[in-house]
This record gives sequence, C-alpha cells and structure tokens, in this order.
Amino acid sequence: MQTAIIVAYLIAMIVIGLYVARLRVKDSADFMVAGRSLSAGVLIGTLIATFVGSGSIIGGASFIYQHGPLAAIFFFAGTPIGILILYFLLAERIRAAAVYTIPEIIEQRYGRFARGVAAVIILLAYIGIVSYQFIGGGYALNIMFGMPVWEASLLSAAVMIFLAMIGGLVSVAYTDFISSIIIFLSFLVALPIVLMNIGGLSAMFDALPAAKQTWTGGLTTVQVLGYFLPLFLLLLGDQNIYQRFSAARDVKTARRSAAGFFIGAILVNGLIILLVASTIVAFPGIKPDTAVLVLGARGVPDIVGGFILAATIGLIVTTGNSYLLSSAGNVVHDLYVNVFGGRIAESRRLLADRATVVVLGVFAYCLGTFFPSVLAIQMYSYTMYGAAITPALIAALVWRGATVPGGVASIIMGGSATLVWDIVLSKPLGWNSVLISLPLSIATLLIVSLLTQRQRTPLIGEKRSHHVDY
Repeated sequence: MQTAIIVAYLIAMIVIGLYVARLRVKDSADFMVAGRSLSAGVLIGTLIATFVGSGSIIGGASFIYQHGPLAAIFFFAGTPIGILILYFLLAERIRAAAVYTIPEIIEQRYGRFARGVAAVIILLAYIGIVSYQFIGGGYALNIMFGMPVWEASLLSAAVMIFLAMIGGLVSVAYTDFISSIIIFLSFLVALPIVLMNIGGLSAMFDALPAAKQTWTGGLTTVQVLGYFLPLFLLLLGDQNIYQRFSAARDVKTARRSAAGFFIGAILVNGLIILLVASTIVAFPGIKPDTAVLVLGARGVPDIVGGFILAATIGLIVTTGNSYLLSSAGNVVHDLYVNVFGGRIAESRRLLADRATVVVLGVFAYCLGTFFPSVLAIQMYSYTMYGAAITPALIAALVWRGATVPGGVASIIMGGSATLVWDIVLSKPLGWNSVLISLPLSIATLLIVSLLTQRQRTPLIGEKRSHHVDY
C-alpha cells in the first residue's frame, strides 16, 4: 500500500510539474521568477514547502530526537520571528525591487564588486543546502525500499536535477503547493494516532529522558543560541524567499503570502516537534536523522504513513529544486553576465539556466560526501548565508548609513569567518560558527560604514533605483 501511494504521488508530481512547465515556461523570467504571476495561495504553499524540506524533516528531526521538544522550540523559532520582520519591514520593498537574485539588490546599494562576492557566498551556502536534500532523499528511499543510501542519494539527486532543469520556479511553486497541503493533513491525522499508541501527550513527555524534558536539551545556552540563529538569519535574507515575493502578482499579494507563511510555519513545525518527540518514546535508538521517516514507515497505518513518506519525498525534492534554481541564477545572471561581462542571446538564456542547474547539481552531490550528517551541513550552509549576506542585505533595505566599503567588508568577513571556524578550526568549544561569524560581520558593517560615510543613499525599494534586468 505505502509503495503504491509513494510511486503514484511521485509520478503525479512529475506529470504536474512537466505540464505546468510546458504551459508556463517560455523564457528565463518564467524559469527564475514564474513570470511574476503567482497568487497568494500558491505562494504560501511554496514558501512553507521550501522551509519544510530536509532542513526540518531530516535535520530538524535530528535535533528534536537528540535534544527534545522544548529545546526544539528555540531551534524552529527563527522561522516565525523572521517572517514577522519580513512582513512588517521588508515584504513591500522586496516586491518593489523586482529582482531575480539577492546580489542584484546588493549591487544596487554596494556596487558590482559586492554583487560578485555575494554571488560566490550564496553559491557556497546553497550548494550545501542542495547536497543535504540529496542525502535526505537518500534516507527516505533507503527506509522505503531498502536501497543502499549512496544509491538512493544518487537517484534522488538525479530526480531533483531533472525536475529543476525542466520546470523552473513556476513548476516548483505548484507542486510545492500540493505537497504542503498533503504533508500538513498527513501530520495532522498522524498525531492523535501516534499519541494514542504511547498513552497521550502527558505520558509521552513523562517518558522522555530527563535531559530531553528541559528547555536546553542538554546544551548550554550559548549552544542553543548557535542553533537558533542560522535558520533565523537564513530566512531573513534567503534568496528563495525574496524570489517568491518577487514572483507575486503585486505587493498586496506578497504581504498576504507572508502572513499565511507565518501561520503555516508555526502549524507545520509544531506538528513535526510533537511527532518526533513521540518517536523518541516509540522508537528509541534509531538514527536521529530518520525519525520522521521511521514514523511514517512503522508508526502509523499504512495509508497515513504512505502519504507522510510520499509528501516528505516531495518536499525534499522541491526544496532541492528551489535552491538549485537560485544557485543557477547566481551563476548565470550575477557572475557570468554581470561580473564577467558575458553575453547570452535571448534565445539561449533559458538553455544557459538549465545547463547550469545540471552542473551545480553534480557539484552538490559531491559536496555532500564531506559532511558527517544533515544537521552538520545544515548549520554550515545556513551560517554561511546568514552571517555573510543577511547583515549587509538588511542594511541595504533599512539603513541609509550603510556604505559600499562597509557592505563589502561585512560580506567577506562573515563568509571567511564561517569557513575558518567550521572547516579550518573544526568548531572549537563545540560552538556553531554563527556565534563568531555573525558578530564579526555586523561589527565590520557598522565600523567600516561609520568610518567611510559621505552621504546617505535611498533605501532599496523606497525609491526606484537603476538596475539592469538581464
């Protein structure tokens, strides 16, 4: 039963994606930002699906299983807090900027060199995010069909690369919308079944190990902060989020989608926390990364588990697609065309986007072999983006005092500090790199900007700034 549901679901997603792509993908604008035509409902679905891929179902589940439900509240809290900031401060300006990529916004405020640096940093982060979607898909196929993990990861990579190459954002958005509805309803049905099997919510909490009943889950306060900040910072500056707001029909639609995203994220992440906490009791000793997958395979009736597993794969696939598409935009539109001055004929732009998706997908698969777990690569990727890009980006949108030297120095400092702390020093004290790289990035932005201020410039989205639309 479960196998039939999973296969049918995946075939349906592929058919829908290809059908929408055939009807709607005519040029590079359709491929990258869905022709700026998405409704609020579709936007809400694709926003939720993008942030409930392997990051939540694999990496987030790993954190919950190891540290408990209360500590997980801090892990996931960055999402709703970040959405509130987007809603009240940034959504209208993001839509008004009408850009393909975040480095376009960076260039408007800090110049062409900053755009190139930002594009490289985003690539380093997003390739990591794509790689753990491949790994997450491999875990899912391993549990469902018994395939060796490396073979399953390779197969999931091939599927994600193919769908991203064919459909672009317009295809991803509609399949995201369907997957987000199915995963929410599946989790909602599964929760009372799982709780009933272990004696209820109170019995579940009482059965947890003592450390997993605390607000820190056995971590220090500093370590908890180190897990909260990466997701929070990624969401505030995530190119995928900005592209989806740019894909909205208008500013009003962008704001409505942010409000729906806030409610949906709380509901879905809350269900994940309760389900994985129940799995700690029902399935002790399993690999933490696989908690949601084991629950779907063994903890609920076949039909419910089938939809959980199918939608889980769907979310992993579409999240991988989203970050592959964003990365391709950075390579083609930011680096090749803008920084290096390359030219692509109008008739060949879509082909260039698709070829870049394939190359980046292969590189992401290779990168995934160097990290010990999804959670580890998740923290690296989120921090690489959040510490290097988000401070300069937010300043470009809300602080007139940010200068070109300040923005460039902040991006370089955040990225290099993350690499040194994670790769060269191997996380001294067990701290995630965000605890070091974020303060350094913000301090560099403030100090260099204050030392180099000459005049205040209009904020992005406040007054139309000149930019070249490639």
